[in-house]
Amino acid sequence: MSGLEPFAYADSGTPLTGLLARPAGEPRAAIVVYPTIANATPAIERRALMLADAGYLAMIADFYGEPVESFEASLPLAEKLKADPALYRQRVMAAVAALEGCESAAGLKIGAIGYCMGGQAALEAARSGHELMLAASFHGTLTTALPADRPIPARILVCHGDADPLVPRKQVLAFWREMDAVGADWHFHAYAGVKHGFTDPGSDARGMPAIAYNASADRQSWSALVGLLDEILG
Repeated sequence: MSGLEPFAYADSGTPLTGLLARPAGEPRAAIVVYPTIANATPAIERRALMLADAGYLAMIADFYGEPVESFEASLPLAEKLKADPALYRQRVMAAVAALEGCESAAGLKIGAIGYCMGGQAALEAARSGHELMLAASFHGTLTTALPADRPIPARILVCHGDADPLVPRKQVLAFWREMDAVGADWHFHAYAGVKHGFTDPGSDARGMPAIAYNASADRQSWSALVGLLDEILG
């Protein structure tokens, strides 16, 4: 398995740079990895490499097309992008189109996963009705300005910390109702006492009461993803 390599793509004239992680052999499938609000961090790069190590071609998407110097610097970038729901979904789907157009992904099934803001992005890709095999959210928000109004082909996996103040149970129940209304095939894993950002060992160092790493939920959620991928792909 090699390291990450830049992969140029665009969204309506905005240049974007994805990062590809290639498996050692022929890939089982291709997966878009939507990053956190801070774009491609070391924690997200590690996940892409883990996917490659498991046999998948993985591409980290680019939300902004410009460097993100810090978490604080990412906030206005995300606010601007998400202020236009149609533009936000278009940016999300540009990454799917880019990976589908990658020569190494020819003939492969395409999935999407994401973390925090990226988890929401993966669900936005599923809500679009695009032919994805899977959309998985890890501690992502579940709200949307464009609720699903058509069948969702993707298998849905949501891994959620039940003590996440950014995603209260009211939001969870609304998401379940949204998915049921379109007949989605969804799996929802909730971990008691677990906060936002539970897959990132760096969460505890940020000094934010809403986020905390949880090793057990991290292991369980990754196992859930790997297991569902195995079930889908056979």
